[in-house]
Amino acid sequence: MVRVREIQVGPTHEETLLIHELDDLCDSFTGRAMTGSWIWDSALLLSHFISTQFHLRAKTVLELGAGTGLPGLTASRHVADRVILTDVGALLPGLRTNVEVNGMCGRVEVCELVWGSDEFPSRLTELIGESGVDLVLMSDVLYDPSLMEAMAKTLKMVCGRKTKIWAATEVRDSAMECLSELASHGFESTELASRP
Repeated sequence: MVRVREIQVGPTHEETLLIHELDDLCDSFTGRAMTGSWIWDSALLLSHFISTQFHLRAKTVLELGAGTGLPGLTASRHVADRVILTDVGALLPGLRTNVEVNGMCGRVEVCELVWGSDEFPSRLTELIGESGVDLVLMSDVLYDPSLMEAMAKTLKMVCGRKTKIWAATEVRDSAMECLSELASHGFESTELASRP
């Protein structure tokens, strides 16, 4: 079942995005619901944060584990010249729908990206370029410490020397473990904002 939500992504009510959520999309291996097929609170929080960063201009933004793509689409609206939304293959049709209904086909690309892969699809490699992306967005992907080695490998492939990573996550013990694991791979974290 598809549910369409109108999300305010700026200071005025006119600044909205339409996001299609799929309640019945399941993983073909486990049979479990694909958690990336609906909007999580951390995606809303990250989108709001992005919409307040008026000083930022980024040439290329990549959303890792984009799910519905809300933060990446918000970045396209406010701070980015080009956005790349990435996730596993099953979620790409929903991402493409969200790009299309918001009229962002010329500025937003959708690409499959499996964390830990040794090679990227050629289109993704072309979009990232040799110097990496300017900004990586991640919302609610810090939940399983066993995935962090693969995530770190992927981040090292998409990031350049000056790349910033903005991550929003629910406060949970596993998120702290994930940050610790990413730190062991050379990534530093700084808390930008929190909500009680």
